Amino acid sequence: MTVRNLDKLFKPASIALVGASRKPGTVGAVVARNLFQAGFDGPVMPVNPTERAVEGVLTYKTVDSLPITPDLGVICTAPDTVAATIDALGKRGTKAAIVMTNGMSAEQTQAMLETAKPYLMRVLGPNSLGAMVPGRGMNASFAPVAPRKGDVALVAQSSMVLTSVADWATSRGIGFSHLVSLGDRGDVDFGDLLDYLASDVTVRAILLYIESITHARKFMSAARSASRQKPVIVIKAGRSDEAQEAAASHTGALAVSDAVYDAVFRRAGVLRVNDLAELFDAAGTLGTGVPITGDRLAILTNGGGMGVMATDKLIQAGGQLAALAPETQEALAKALGQPPGGTPFRNPLRIGADATPKRYAEALNALMQDSGNDAVLVLHCPSALTDSEAIAQAVAETVQANKARRHPVLTSWIGDQSAMEARKLFADSRIPTYNGPSDAVRAFMHLVRYRRSQQLLMETPPSVAEDFQPDEITVKKVVSRVMAEKREWLSEYEAKRVLAAYGIPVVDTRVAETPEEAANAARVIGGPIALKILSHDITHKSDVGGVALGLTGPDEVRAEAEAMLSRVAELAPDARIEGFTVQEMAVRPDAYELIVGMTENEMFGPVLLFGEGGIGVEVVEDYALALPPLNMKLAAEQMSRTRIHRQLQGYRSRAAVDLDAVALTLNKVSQLVVDFPEIAEMDINPLLADADGVLALDARIKVGVPVLAGAARLAIRPYPKSLEDRITIKDGRQFFVRPILPEDEPLVHHLVENQTAEDLRLRFFAPLKRLSHQAAARLTQIDYDREMGLIAVGPDPQTGETIMYGVVRITADPDNRRAEYAVMVRSDMKGQGLGYILMNKILDYARSRGIREVYGEVLRENTNMLNMCRALGFVRKENLDEPGVVEVRIELGGGLAG
Repeated sequence: MTVRNLDKLFKPASIALVGASRKPGTVGAVVARNLFQAGFDGPVMPVNPTERAVEGVLTYKTVDSLPITPDLGVICTAPDTVAATIDALGKRGTKAAIVMTNGMSAEQTQAMLETAKPYLMRVLGPNSLGAMVPGRGMNASFAPVAPRKGDVALVAQSSMVLTSVADWATSRGIGFSHLVSLGDRGDVDFGDLLDYLASDVTVRAILLYIESITHARKFMSAARSASRQKPVIVIKAGRSDEAQEAAASHTGALAVSDAVYDAVFRRAGVLRVNDLAELFDAAGTLGTGVPITGDRLAILTNGGGMGVMATDKLIQAGGQLAALAPETQEALAKALGQPPGGTPFRNPLRIGADATPKRYAEALNALMQDSGNDAVLVLHCPSALTDSEAIAQAVAETVQANKARRHPVLTSWIGDQSAMEARKLFADSRIPTYNGPSDAVRAFMHLVRYRRSQQLLMETPPSVAEDFQPDEITVKKVVSRVMAEKREWLSEYEAKRVLAAYGIPVVDTRVAETPEEAANAARVIGGPIALKILSHDITHKSDVGGVALGLTGPDEVRAEAEAMLSRVAELAPDARIEGFTVQEMAVRPDAYELIVGMTENEMFGPVLLFGEGGIGVEVVEDYALALPPLNMKLAAEQMSRTRIHRQLQGYRSRAAVDLDAVALTLNKVSQLVVDFPEIAEMDINPLLADADGVLALDARIKVGVPVLAGAARLAIRPYPKSLEDRITIKDGRQFFVRPILPEDEPLVHHLVENQTAEDLRLRFFAPLKRLSHQAAARLTQIDYDREMGLIAVGPDPQTGETIMYGVVRITADPDNRRAEYAVMVRSDMKGQGLGYILMNKILDYARSRGIREVYGEVLRENTNMLNMCRALGFVRKENLDEPGVVEVRIELGGGLAG
């Protein structure tokens, strides 16, 4: 389940409080007081077999004796009574429950969930503080404060974090749409609430306090969907997880759990903050609705030192000082009483310790008119020469006067008692305010980072630079043989065969059983030789003297092989030696040593690593993580988060690296990991990279039986290759049908450009000339876990280039019960049956996913579409709200997908 019946949890028409009490200090008494005093406009029915009345309201002895069926049951009774209470509520027809009971055993929690399941009842908790929806007057919690109404939702695992944030926000006039304590997450979890809150029009932003995540793919799918619709900000507790053991390889040792969470949140487009102070700041900023479009900040201050501090923080955080436009210079000269053409004003703009309210207002107005900055930070330091509160009032009035421009303004009034009234005034005016300039700049950069993450989500990735066709058969043979031999690690030679099968360049490598065979292999390869011991029992060859580089001929190779056997026998006496690998020495003096790898995370599955390689990889610790599957844009973004990335772009006489080749290698490793769930760990170290491309010198791959089969182990559902097919239309032309990709945006634009104006109107219900980038990106950058788009592509008769002839898509609700369809074919393809074929394919896919109903809206005059729907088995229903629109739907008869 996901959002099913959550409306009964947050929008109940009636509530039953089971365990209501008059005893002071008990959960039942506090919840009763909060429920009755919050202003809920429906009946609240206290249930207690021994009390006559609670909060002046007559009680009911049992759930069975309630006069009406409650939408929501709030339970604060003993652990051994919860399952029976859930059963009683379920029999009455209640669809949601909040279980505040603490101390439930695993068996009691499971009994509660099993009891709720047949009734399709949603359960928040156990061990939940409760839920608050201030806009509906609902406070079903034992929180000590009553939060104000607002449009920011807060979801937390920790009850104390929830109450702390609520208390802090209430004292500053910041309101919330929802506050939810998840408790032990027996049923309702972060993924469910992200889906629900993302679709709630009263919620403008979502704050999460996370200690751990369950159901990784469900969370990722919900977070990616929610973050496309509104800001999602998260604080993840537990950055230092010392209990996690390092894996055997370099990659495993580096990929600690918190870095994986960073990768997860980044991929989802979620903004991560570090601590409660930042979460408070984020709540304050979001609560005031400040829009940010860039990272250029203008700073207005009466104290030079504070302006310098703000500037330092801004530059350290990756922002930039805004330049003041000539028009702004003129306006400032006039406002500050200086002659035109004098000494230019600089940012930060210091207007003097004696700055009056009028001076602040006029300077701020000039800065707000300047399109060269993306926000203005107004600072004020205490001064006996000025009235702090009057200046704050002038700033607030200036912001209000420029309200139509929606130019972001942040404030920081330094001090304690002297700043209190000013901060209250800003809070009442919904202007973000912070205790110090560093806090204000940090909040500004939060919004900048969020905007950047949203841009990344919507950017169209370039096509893969090389259309490689992996040799899956070779990899399957190698992996199967190794697993049949009950080995964990592939030999270096086997690992390089796997890489070569996926188009990753490797050095010429041969296997030799004896020193003499090694000499013969060196003779064939020619040039400088690298000799390495071959043993499945030795993971790090250099640690036991098992690597020799720069050997110059067969004789030297033979002698070194004999010496190597002696060294290894002494340092690793129990290791079984299979022989040697003999490989050419790559002579690439300007190449960088990189590492590309993968490790398995217990929660999120495979995680990809990129960074600076070489023997000191653990010491340097310059790496970035990402979740597969990748594309070229995501690979480039992952690379950009490392320190070595700046060097790879070239400097002085050193040429830039072929970054596309590096990104392509990351894509190939990603595809390898997706295709072979048996691969549990791998690294390519070093991967040489220079202007001529990449070359893998060494590789290590670990295999094992996957815990989850196939793509199920991935946190993000990969490209479903199984849906690829070839079709033939009526006139005999053939097309390739496949799932849509983010790289297909240009094909979508081309398809729209080749539609008649009337066909576009019928499809989009309004005249349309072209799709915006945002609209096209939304159609192509889909989450295969809840959406599917199939496109028919083929050659353009004039140019021979691949173009799109038709597309069909469905978007399922979070419960995977209903899905809305849309289909479009080129105007010159009408009557050839392409749309009918695509619709049949998407309906077959919907059945395979367990979707029960597919529906769509069609303009009444779109007779071609209505005729096709009738032929497919859809039924019509008139849309009373829109007389010109017909709703069509088809029952597929599927069950819920697992």
